[in-house]
Amino acid sequence: MTEFRFLAQDESDTDRLGKHLAEVLPPGCVIALNGTLGAGKTRLVQAVAAGMGIPREAVTSPTFVLVNEYVGGRLPIYHFDTYRLCDEDEFIELGPEEYFSGRGITFVEWAERFETCLPAERVTVHIEVLGASEREFAVSANSASLNSIVDELGEKLVAKGTR
Repeated sequence: MTEFRFLAQDESDTDRLGKHLAEVLPPGCVIALNGTLGAGKTRLVQAVAAGMGIPREAVTSPTFVLVNEYVGGRLPIYHFDTYRLCDEDEFIELGPEEYFSGRGITFVEWAERFETCLPAERVTVHIEVLGASEREFAVSANSASLNSIVDELGEKLVAKGTR
């Protein structure tokens, strides 16, 4: 497993991370987002969407609707929030396998709650709150094909002096 850690001092650093993620994520990629309430999971999805040409303001937390779809960018983005789901059956009822097998990018917030329902190959982003606006992002992958994405992301961010 490959992992890249990125320290975001503020939201502009999160935007930079999202922009570079948008550049390296391939069609059909699933991203598991983990972190506490207010860690910045939706903020990261907004940044990736903006990097793909979808207006940032179009991206909202799907906490109450459970899944949002954003189109009009380089790839469609599917955005799940599993915080309010009680069990795996409720998650499966949302039809995630249709999204996972599509060509869009699928983000799953609170992914650790339903790990067994996620594809075996995925990118995981764990966000740790370090301060009011400071976050540490740990981006990892669990397959050879996705490890290269994490490596490329790290190279892009290090090249910009933003590690």
